[in-house]
Amino acid sequence: MKRILVYLFICVTINTMAQTTITGKVTDPSSNPIPGANVYLDGTYDGGTTDENGSFSFTTTETGEHTLLISFLSFETFMMLKDVSEMNNLQIKLREDVNSLGSVVLNAGTFSAGDNSKVSVLTPLDIVTTAGAAGDYIGALQTLPGTSNVSEDGRLFVRGGDASEANIYIDGQRVFQPFLSTTNNVPTRGRFSSFLFKGTNFSTGGYSAEYGDALSSVLLLNTIDEPEQEKTELQFLNVGLGAGNTQKWKNNSISVNALYINLKPYQNIITERINWIKPYESLSGETVYRHHFEKGLLKIYGGITYSDFELIQEDINITEGLQLGIKNRNLYLNTSYTGTLGNDWTLSTGLSFANDHEDITITNTVVDDQQNSFHAKVKLKKRFNNRFKLSFGLEQFVNAFTEKVKDPSFDSFDTTFNNNSTAAFSEANIFFNKKLAMQIGIRGVHNALLNTTKISPRTSLAYKIAPKSQLSLAYGEFYQSPETDVLKYDQTLEQQQASHYILNYLYQNDGRTLRAEGYYKSYNNLIKYNTENPEFDSVYSNLGEGYASGIDLFWRDNTSIKNLDYWASYSYLDTKRDYKNYPNKATPNFAAKHNLSLVTKYMINDWKSLVSATYNFASGRPYNNPNETVFLNSKTKNFNALNLSWAYLISKQKILYLSVSNVLGTENIFDYQYTDTPNINGEFSRRAITPSADRFFILGFFWTISDDKNDNQLDNL
Repeated sequence: MKRILVYLFICVTINTMAQTTITGKVTDPSSNPIPGANVYLDGTYDGGTTDENGSFSFTTTETGEHTLLISFLSFETFMMLKDVSEMNNLQIKLREDVNSLGSVVLNAGTFSAGDNSKVSVLTPLDIVTTAGAAGDYIGALQTLPGTSNVSEDGRLFVRGGDASEANIYIDGQRVFQPFLSTTNNVPTRGRFSSFLFKGTNFSTGGYSAEYGDALSSVLLLNTIDEPEQEKTELQFLNVGLGAGNTQKWKNNSISVNALYINLKPYQNIITERINWIKPYESLSGETVYRHHFEKGLLKIYGGITYSDFELIQEDINITEGLQLGIKNRNLYLNTSYTGTLGNDWTLSTGLSFANDHEDITITNTVVDDQQNSFHAKVKLKKRFNNRFKLSFGLEQFVNAFTEKVKDPSFDSFDTTFNNNSTAAFSEANIFFNKKLAMQIGIRGVHNALLNTTKISPRTSLAYKIAPKSQLSLAYGEFYQSPETDVLKYDQTLEQQQASHYILNYLYQNDGRTLRAEGYYKSYNNLIKYNTENPEFDSVYSNLGEGYASGIDLFWRDNTSIKNLDYWASYSYLDTKRDYKNYPNKATPNFAAKHNLSLVTKYMINDWKSLVSATYNFASGRPYNNPNETVFLNSKTKNFNALNLSWAYLISKQKILYLSVSNVLGTENIFDYQYTDTPNINGEFSRRAITPSADRFFILGFFWTISDDKNDNQLDNL
């Protein structure tokens, strides 16, 4: 018995002597103690938690080198490989997790719309339920600050830049002809169906080094990765018919849709100011195929559009008017792949191709235009840790343009050129902590046609000044090739340049968002010519210049009033430029000094209805009055439009929809056209350029057939 007691005493003593006590203290970067942090040796059950002073202490029988792990919510997990005998009186400072909720985000100059965006101000649903937008994503984006209301055109005009200065991408690949064909003073629409996209990034300036050849902005559209279920969608409109179908398999899915538009029945009922010979008619079809690999996603998009119309445009200098007809066929193909390569590497690559063919008849002149465009890109991204991410890539652009003109006065004239360019880019995201982050990038482009090489630095900095708000700065250099209507006559020009400087304030709290952004943009090397429009014998140069500065404000609140969601945006713009055929620096006729939009959406549950209203205001825009001596010195009256829409759920999957633009019938004037010669009193007569109709009505019935019998097309309205 005595031997057993002695043996037990020796074992307990040896075991006690073999234990090691691990102690220390855990604090945040400001040396404040962190209570409740988990502290343990990796691969063992030995550990504990920190007390109210951030201190910890526990014992272990482990010996030699081991990994000590310390974790706490909103902080990066701490790892230490050390001999356990040396793990005493440790002083550990945890670093904040820069990916956690409430961390600073890089957002200067960019509006994001998508469920995964930390700074989302619009969702895909918002984009297509905005009254007055008629389901067009471009129309909805025109309610954001930084855009100018140019209703007679329909494209994006951003911060003093004309429509040619904005580029559109789908899944990272360039869209070369994103808008439907139209003519002067008849607004166009985007070619693509809004319901195909899961999210949107709209940059009003200072955008990433990954994108180029745009002086003002880029719009990035991302298609849906995986549809939720199989369904069929039918659309019956007063201006056309539409249908779509989605099928899913194990790793594959496909969505197909078609839309036919014919304005003739509508125009037989609603009188317009346009003298149509053949009202606008179009047929479009789209398909998206998706395949999920084990470590990647392949998406293939294809779209084709046919459009045809003919009209007589009023012209103050031509008594009988100007007869114009356009037939357009556009084919667009887009393939993208995104996948992981292991060791935190990500690969993104893609190809896009566009064929655009347009037959234009202007009285006795026949113009045949054809463009074949190609874009290939590969991008690699490496995540070294939560604080440092690096991306770099290469891309190739090919554009072949051919134009054939036949006219009785000169028989025929043919033009052809290839505008090819190669680009390389690199960009790093650096998060110093939860409050401070930086993005720095550089882009280099060589244009083979112009034989020029340009280097573009881009950088932005964001700092969290309070738990709900932050400040951001951005700077960038941007280059863009001359437009096709200039390049077909002169290929010796330089690329045009713009420099962006941006200061942004962002506040987000419980469904409320406030953005305030000031900017300054300088233009250099803009294209000038000495005729009214680019012509064969025009004299071209890069002597143009200009600037744009202003303040953009955005407020959104979907919390304060039950069932009410609204946003308001205001833009102040000061801009002047000397380009095209301008005799001196002046404010362009598309730029209004003040733009205001108010969008409201109210769900009336008892009526099973979503009621939306959008009010747009723009101060008078400049126009040139030849009866005055100062160029572009006159201004139109202010633009006002109140748009209303009502979506009524007949049943869960059947919707009746009514939309009226400019419901009050406000008589808006976009510009004035003057006679080429003065009258007997020495004055030039004029006519007002106004909308084709004061109001536009859309009446539709939308029917969805799906497996769960709950899905509907409310997000397509």
